[in-house]
Amino acid sequence: MPEEAVQGYCVKCKAKQDMVEAQEVEMKGKGGKPRRAMKGKCPKCGTTMFRIMPSKK
Repeated sequence: MPEEAVQGYCVKCKAKQDMVEAQEVEMKGKGGKPRRAMKGKCPKCGTTMFRIMPSKK
């Protein structure tokens, strides 16, 4: 089953790009509550990109 392409905003290119090597990570949120995010790389410049995801319910 192929992975769905995750889009994020590249600050360096100033455009939305599909992330390469995207993986789900946990970030610190308000009050120490963990937040889900996708972390990957920009296919054009290689800069690290993040996309904050909605919380699981």
